[in-house]
Amino acid sequence: MKWYVVHTYAQHEFKVREAISKGIQGTDFEKNIGKILIPTQKTFHIREGKRVEREKKLFNSYVIIEADLTLEVYSFIRGLPGVTNFLGTGKKALSLSEGEVNRLLGITERHKTAQKDYEFIPGDMVKITAGPFSDFEGVIDKLSEDKQKLTINVTVFGRITPVEVKSDQVETM
Repeated sequence: MKWYVVHTYAQHEFKVREAISKGIQGTDFEKNIGKILIPTQKTFHIREGKRVEREKKLFNSYVIIEADLTLEVYSFIRGLPGVTNFLGTGKKALSLSEGEVNRLLGITERHKTAQKDYEFIPGDMVKITAGPFSDFEGVIDKLSEDKQKLTINVTVFGRITPVEVKSDQVETM
């Protein structure tokens, strides 16, 4: 079996995966289609002071499938609602090379240990929870480009002082 990329309508990746899984049950296609992947990453956001977990797709509008792509399997998948086409040239679907598959599977595994992704905006009131300024409260002044570091204006000895902290060291108030 080889790996192929199916292009879908936006936000239809999980519906297409479900349609493929249900459509092959009890048919001859079960032996022609292997794994169906949607590479995702778990991210964590602080929303209203609570930690919220969500799954973010790494490649929007793409589903990766392992299949023996016969004409019947190709037609079955192309005919599913939400599927636009296979990645390839014209009517010929191109399979992924072994290196590309290993890289994709490596990305998926690596992102299972997710990095934290926080939603902060300048002007938010926050409390520092770790580090030398623990328990200080302040207002977010700036965010780094990757949003992993924040500059917070805190009051120290009656003066406003900018303090740089990591985003996982603060919580919203």
